[in-house]
Amino acid sequence: MNSLILVGLGGALGASLRFGIGQIFKIYFFHNYFFISTFIVNIIGCFLIGYLISVTQNKNISQDFIKYFFIIGILGSFTTFSTFSIEAIEMISENKTSLALIYIFSSLFLCLLFTFIGLNFNKIIS
Repeated sequence: MNSLILVGLGGALGASLRFGIGQIFKIYFFHNYFFISTFIVNIIGCFLIGYLISVTQNKNISQDFIKYFFIIGILGSFTTFSTFSIEAIEMISENKTSLALIYIFSSLFLCLLFTFIGLNFNKIIS
């Protein structure tokens, strides 16, 4: 039951953060670049998930709190594959296929890269 509460609280916080960042990006990037906030949020989230996983493996920290509150809760709701998917499909349906392909492949590549960097961040900076 404790893990459910941690996931729920973290999920509410992560979803609120994502919504807030989306609103900020609407102001600066307007309607034509709606996908930029999802792109950036997913890359940041992937890095942080990788980093937090490496921290729990290397330190004597409460793995349950990190896993349930931060990784599954906050970052699970902060990052969003479903929004990424619908944005890519919308681009394709609006005949912006080249932009959609760039978005899809750069998201995939950069999210994997930043997860790898996050997992190895302590090794990289030392």
